[in-house]
Amino acid sequence: MYTSFDGALPVYPVGPILNTHLEVEADSTHIFNWLDHQPPSSVVFLCFGSKGSFGEDQVREIARALEGTGARFLWSLRKPPPTGSGFRVSPSDYSISDLTTILPPGFLDRTAGIGKVIGWAPQAQILAHPATAAFVSHCGWNSTLESIYFGVPIATWPLFAEQQLNAFLLVRELKLAVEIALDYRVDFKLGPNTLLTADKIENGIRSVLVIDEDTRNRIKEMSEKSKKTLLEGGSSYSQLGRLIDYIMN
Repeated sequence: MYTSFDGALPVYPVGPILNTHLEVEADSTHIFNWLDHQPPSSVVFLCFGSKGSFGEDQVREIARALEGTGARFLWSLRKPPPTGSGFRVSPSDYSISDLTTILPPGFLDRTAGIGKVIGWAPQAQILAHPATAAFVSHCGWNSTLESIYFGVPIATWPLFAEQQLNAFLLVRELKLAVEIALDYRVDFKLGPNTLLTADKIENGIRSVLVIDEDTRNRIKEMSEKSKKTLLEGGSSYSQLGRLIDYIMN
């Protein structure tokens, strides 16, 4: 049902709206070739959205955490935009030579058998892959909806905007996620408010890989509900139809 007030435009709750046509682009085939060779539900996927990136000190803490867990991982690591560029400029991909400089010495060699560091990531397709076990995420709204839809547990690491609220909702209210951080925040002029240590990150990754059965059941139930909303007769399908009718008429 839409909501409206006298003299105001109606509001239709059309979400979640997701692209579920998951075609793999040619430049991403190396990612899925790697995933195809991993055991089911074994890979931790780290991705922080189109605007998410970290400085060198934080990158090294993440790397030490991943190495400490011994878990298989797929890490979307992006290069921060120039200092002072603000929100207008998005992160970019590192070159191979840059990666060897920013990561701990020997990291890529030591983790070659269990991990893969990439640039931009086709997030929805990776979350849908059967090898993906968990998602370390900034908790942007699209990422939150995609992880719920595909039933992938989240370890929360919000950066800015509404992401702290989303992370709190996932961890404390819905109990669908585990916490790496809830109060981490990046100011585009001042930078991050803290440095998360490798121990804290490692604990969060370990926790999301061994979440309890009750949490897994809640995630599965929410995933099934979100999929039903997109089907004919579901709430998202129906409300989107009503919105289209309103616009056309």
